[in-house]
Amino acid sequence: MNLQDLERMTGEYGEGWALQHIHRLFKLIERIAADMDYDHEALSYAVYLHDWGAFPRFYRAGTDHALRSKEVAENEVLPHTSLTSTQKQIVIEAIETHDYRYMLPVCSSEGLLLREADGLEFLGAIGTAREFAWGPNNLRKPYDRILARREGIRGRFTLPAAQQIADERLARMTTILNWINEESFGEL
Repeated sequence: MNLQDLERMTGEYGEGWALQHIHRLFKLIERIAADMDYDHEALSYAVYLHDWGAFPRFYRAGTDHALRSKEVAENEVLPHTSLTSTQKQIVIEAIETHDYRYMLPVCSSEGLLLREADGLEFLGAIGTAREFAWGPNNLRKPYDRILARREGIRGRFTLPAAQQIADERLARMTTILNWINEESFGEL
């Protein structure tokens, strides 16, 4: 299984949102990686696979999506690749620790890049749009999730470029939330 297969499968299994998310992550990684040394191939596999545990085909109720994604990658995908054992370990670690709520430090550059890029996806206009897209129609619920996520992720970035992007996106997010409050007359 190669990266082209993973892209096709992510598009097929990812309910219309996953492939766009992946493409945005690759662009963010380009911006935040600076002169970091990392395994591009291993990181690419991790980026494609990090949310598979949230896809209906692989979802398991009561199991954290990062752990389920790790399990799917480890058992169903990586054995069918030409990655080295070292690369496979990088992929597994990056998937397992990609969520910004995972409090332990990551052990690899690839894991750090995936976590920080994925965290940036929850901020700014795109983060706000994603949260409202998940619904429900009761605007108060996604609004409150945005506030909680914003506070949970603030200050979690370590790469200088990621910190700069986060600051920009946090400012945009504050503006958007202020507009939502203003236009709703406080009646979300």
